[in-house]
Order: sequence, then C-alpha cells, then structure tokens
Amino acid sequence: MIIRLMGVAAAGLVLLSGTAHAYPVKDVPELTHNELYTKGALPKVTCKPAKGTSADSTRTYVEKLVGCLNTGWKSRIKDFQPVQVEFKDVQQSCSTGMDLAGSFAEICDTAIEVRVAADWIRAKDDMKVFAAVTRAWSGVVQGQTGIGEAWWELSEKTYGAEMWEQTHRFYLQKDCLAGVSAKSLGRRVGDFRAFVAGMEPREYSGFKWNGKPANRLHWIKQGYESGNPGTCNTWTASSAKVA
Repeated sequence: MIIRLMGVAAAGLVLLSGTAHAYPVKDVPELTHNELYTKGALPKVTCKPAKGTSADSTRTYVEKLVGCLNTGWKSRIKDFQPVQVEFKDVQQSCSTGMDLAGSFAEICDTAIEVRVAADWIRAKDDMKVFAAVTRAWSGVVQGQTGIGEAWWELSEKTYGAEMWEQTHRFYLQKDCLAGVSAKSLGRRVGDFRAFVAGMEPREYSGFKWNGKPANRLHWIKQGYESGNPGTCNTWTASSAKVA
C-alpha cells in the first residue's frame, strides 16, 4: 500500500493539505468499532532503558523498549502475541523498498525491524529512537487488532481523494497510538513537534500519507493526554481532523 501511495504521489495526485473531503468510513466495524477502543487506558509501566553512545547500547535500548511495550499493551489486545526485534544492516525499507541513509524502525510482518546507524548511536538523547520505535509499535497494535487488514482491504477499493483521506486516518491513528504508548511508559514529552519529527526517516518528509502537521500534533497529543487507545478512533473523526 505504501508503494502504491508513492506511485500516486509521483503521478501528481497528492491530496492538497488545505482541501477538506468528506469520505466517512461505512460498514467496516473493524475500523470504526474495534474492540480495542473499549479496553480503557493502558496500565502504567516502569520503563527507563538507558541509551548509550555505542551500537551495542543502542540496540539494547531498543530491545528493552520493545519489551516494555509488550508489557504495556498485552492486556489490551485479545490473543496478544509478544513482538520481537530484528536488527538489520541493509538500508532498504521492507515497507517502501527505499534505501534509507540513517536509522529507522518499522513493522515488517510480525516483527519490528530496526536499522541502527550513526545518527541514533551518536545522539546524546533517545528522543528519535523512542519516537521511531513507538511509532513502529503502533503498526503492531493495528496488525494484531485487525485494523491493518481492514484498512488494507478498504484501500484497495478507494482512489484519489478518498484513498488519501482513509490513508490519513490510518497513519494519524499510528501517531495517536504512539502517544498512548508514551504515556503508558511514563515518558515525559515536552516537545511534541520533535517527537513527530523523529518518527520517520527524513526521506519520507515529502510524502503526504500522514496528513497535515497540525492534525498530527492533535492526534499524538490526544493519545498522550488520555493514555487510552479509545481516543485514537480516527475512523469516525470528521474529515477536517484527518486532512
């Protein structure tokens, strides 16, 4: 689907950020009325992994962070399957097929694939690593609750402006769920713009699948302030909130 979106963007069919479209999601309860939304706020998890400035310490940090996320979400997802981390040296993203210069984290099949490069290793703080891993983890939540599969099937039936609106709903939900994860882990977020900026590789900055920056901030703050995945139901939000 991401590769399809990239093709549409290259063809000049990117949805203009200032244009509002009304394409409510109908007859897809896995999206609009998912059981996840009824489970309540995530429990608080004590999670204070320390990131050093070596490759080994950065990988250890990632593994501990994913372990904390497994703990935080396991009681909120039916038939939850713990997620493993797979470290990779190659630059190619499994989701887009693009070669990426720096570090990144993404959900591939049932694991989180992570490339640890110099940018994360040398960083004196863990903001970018934390943001990227929690955003990737949102794909785990969507995958294990049926949201990802339902969105994929919906996306195959939509085109143009409607496709972009539903794509925004999917990716803005990822932002919101990352905020929920941060709250569960007791992470203090003072700069949400920096949090959002660290979620994806810089090579993706020109793509429009995430929606407007203001809406990204709205959804991540909503998830963070509530700590409840029920507030991340982007599928029933107004079109303006997912533009």
